[in-house]
Amino acid sequence: MTASMRQRFEKFLHEKNCMTSLLEKIETKTGVSRSYIAIAIIGVLAVYLVIGYGASLLCNLIGFAYPAYISIKAIESPNKDDDTQWLTYWVVYGIFSIAEFFSDIFLSWFPFYYMLKCGFLVWCMAPSPSNGAEFLYHRIIRPFFLKHEAQLDSVVKDLKDKAAETADVITKEAKKATVNLLGDEKKGI
Repeated sequence: MTASMRQRFEKFLHEKNCMTSLLEKIETKTGVSRSYIAIAIIGVLAVYLVIGYGASLLCNLIGFAYPAYISIKAIESPNKDDDTQWLTYWVVYGIFSIAEFFSDIFLSWFPFYYMLKCGFLVWCMAPSPSNGAEFLYHRIIRPFFLKHEAQLDSVVKDLKDKAAETADVITKEAKKATVNLLGDEKKGI
């Protein structure tokens, strides 16, 4: 680890939250530095992501549960910069999830896939202004979106209109079925 990365890691481990307070308790009881404990936990998780049963679930929990929790905190905070950070993460996560849906059946057979996926998601949510989500959004997603915004708006409008039309048809059919069912019940009484 470089000196600056180690310094940021140490700073992160001394912030006040539930995870660091748990690490602090373990450090106090064992006398082992919390940085060694954190590295050991990361190592065990990495090995589990390679060979463990349920690696997909663990990886998805890491990529979804923590960001969801932090997103709720960001919404409730008066600061809007964190809202933008987490909205950016969710845009990248959404696009990644769609791409993964079509490729997961092939990629999941590769060794280290879930460890690499988890590393990618952690990089995207990293608490730094130059995290993966910011990088991917500003370098790939935003330029693509701005170039194709009119076409995307047209597709979304068409889908929205078709969904509304389908919902209307289903509602009318449900009403007819209900009227027919109630009519049949009255005849049977």
